[in-house]
Amino acid sequence: MSAEVIRIEALEKRFGTGVPVVALHDVNVSIRAGEWVAINGPSGSGKSTLLHIIGLLDTATTGSYWFEGDDVAAMSDRRRAGVRSRRVGFVFQAFHLLAYRSVAENVMLADVYRHGAVGDRRDRALAALTRVGMAHRCDYLPTQLSGGERQRVAIARALLGEPGLLLCDEPTGNLDSATTESVLGLLEELHRDAMTIVMITHDHQVAARAQRVLTITDGQLREQMIARSGQ
Repeated sequence: MSAEVIRIEALEKRFGTGVPVVALHDVNVSIRAGEWVAINGPSGSGKSTLLHIIGLLDTATTGSYWFEGDDVAAMSDRRRAGVRSRRVGFVFQAFHLLAYRSVAENVMLADVYRHGAVGDRRDRALAALTRVGMAHRCDYLPTQLSGGERQRVAIARALLGEPGLLLCDEPTGNLDSATTESVLGLLEELHRDAMTIVMITHDHQVAARAQRVLTITDGQLREQMIARSGQ
């Protein structure tokens, strides 16, 4: 059995004082290495809050979270930031590419932020771009790319440091149906290569492409079973 990447028990997240807003309530979930999990829910359901906690961008109010076997609550802010930069890759709906930097430079910048080795940085960026089918666009500017191509570059950037976990925040939210299919096909390829993926989406059809679907409503999480042949 594969190792457990994420284990969350009785997690709650509250915002504000006095009468706080409960964003997450009694969340329990385990995600193992190599799984592709979708978290599906409407706007305001708590899915982004949960993704931020999973990605070590935020902390729970109560409950427990273990990432790759380590208790996140016991980590200092500095250690949590270090683990996040080395072990978690992020893909966002809005791409977040610098318009005045080339595709290769945008991917390389992720390595600058994590203080990666300088000598082979471009080679590793080109390898990541090759993995997502974008090496032939390495010297283009993001403004010269389609939406799907920009999202592939964003995925390459997230993969540069070889993270153990890829977090996707509405990765197809800005794409048309044909381009959505292309990006989901890429995520399927990464999943076949044993990448652990957690993806949040409000789109039921996009969620159904994942190996597992978790549905979140009013901050409460439940699992939706998906029958798949050959799994």
